[in-house]
Amino acid sequence: MVSRAVLALAAALLLLPAACAASPDDEPTSRGPAPSAGPDSHEYRPGLAAFPHLPEGVTSAPVVVMIPGGGWQTADPGGLEPLAAALAAQGVVAMPVTIRADADGVVYPTPVEDVLCALADGVTTAREAGIEPTHTVLLGHSSGAHLSSVVTLAPDQYSPECDAPVVSPDALVGLAGPYDIREFSDAAANLFAEDADDATWNAANPVLLADRRPEVPVLLLHGDSDELVPDQFSTDFAAALEAGSHPVTLTILADVDHGEVYSAPVAAAPVVRWLRSLPTN
Repeated sequence: MVSRAVLALAAALLLLPAACAASPDDEPTSRGPAPSAGPDSHEYRPGLAAFPHLPEGVTSAPVVVMIPGGGWQTADPGGLEPLAAALAAQGVVAMPVTIRADADGVVYPTPVEDVLCALADGVTTAREAGIEPTHTVLLGHSSGAHLSSVVTLAPDQYSPECDAPVVSPDALVGLAGPYDIREFSDAAANLFAEDADDATWNAANPVLLADRRPEVPVLLLHGDSDELVPDQFSTDFAAALEAGSHPVTLTILADVDHGEVYSAPVAAAPVVRWLRSLPTN
C-alpha cells in the first residue's frame, strides 16, 4: 500500500498543470461553439469556489462538474482548468470546483456532500446562462474520481444543505481513480475520522456500490504508466460495474501517467466522443 506521506507529496505535485505530447488525431475532430472568455468564479457553498466554462451559441449541453484529486487531503481544481476550457470549446458546460478535504479539517461525508452541492450548482449555473442540461455529469480525477463515483452510485445516502436544488448525476467520468479504497487504505484514511467503522468505509466504497443505479453510464480512463494508482483499479471497477449492469466504457491509455490522464490533449477527445454517444434524455 502507498504511504500517506508519499501520496500527499505526489498528489500535491500532480495538481500542477499536466503537459503531455499528443498527435493531432488525439484532439477533437470537429469544432464546437467557442467558449466564453474566461470563467467567472463564484461560491457554491460558503468558501467553496466554482469556475464555470460556458460554451457560446448553444441552448442545451451536457453539464460536467469536475472534481479534483489530492489524495483526500486537498482538492485544488487549478489543474483541471485546461481540460474544462477544451470541453467548453466542444459545446460542453464544464465547471471545476473546490471541495473540502482533510487539510480543511473535515471528514466523510462532508466531501461527498460538497460534490453533490457542486453538481446542483452546475445545473443552476447552466440554466441561468440559458443552457438546458442534456446530461448532468460528474468527472473526477484520482480521489476526486472516487468521490464522484460514490455520489453517482449512491446519491440518496446523503442529504446536504445546498443553495441550489440537489440533483443526481446521470453519467460518470472517472480518471485514474483508486475506487476500491480497501486496497488503498493508507491514503483513503485521510477521508475518514480515526474511529470510522467498517460500515462507514463500506458506504464510501464504489466497488461495493456498483450494482446501484444500473441505468447510469460510466466512462473510465486510466493510463498504463500510472505508478501512483495502478490501472488495475479501473479494470476491477469496470468489472464490478458491468456485473451491476452499468453501461461501461473502459479505456487504458498507453504511455499515460497519473498526472497526464487529466490533461486536455489526453482526456478531452475521449470524453467529448463519449458524451456525444450518450442517448438524449
